[in-house]
Amino acid sequence: MLKEFKDFALRGNMIDMAVGIIIGGAFNGIVNSLVNDVIMPTLSIFTGKIDFSNLFVALDGNKYESLQAAKDAGVATLNYGSFISGVLNFLIMAFLVFIIVRWINRLRKPTIAKAPTTKKCPYCYSEIHIEATKCPHCISEL
Repeated sequence: MLKEFKDFALRGNMIDMAVGIIIGGAFNGIVNSLVNDVIMPTLSIFTGKIDFSNLFVALDGNKYESLQAAKDAGVATLNYGSFISGVLNFLIMAFLVFIIVRWINRLRKPTIAKAPTTKKCPYCYSEIHIEATKCPHCISEL
């Protein structure tokens, strides 16, 4: 069982996937910083300086100064500002992945299909040279 696990874990696809997950985690940190430190403050300029991280509804019906004050009081909260940040993170991440994949696809050279060098004999269906006039297998005239 240990040998099977080693073979499974060291397959090329597993290593590639692990590297992708690690890079994705680091990329997620960059996107979170971009959203929380750049986009949200810029967006708050246009929305009347609203702090999205502090948008919440206290489920006990009372009004609290901040999310931290509600948490300190032990109140359950519905944090829709965090949800908005999460949606923006997703949209930015999806857009950046789209741009990266598009860029990588442009870097790849298109594979040019080679001209066929063989054809099938219509009588015996053997592979023969494309310029053959007689099948070497069934000696039919082509």
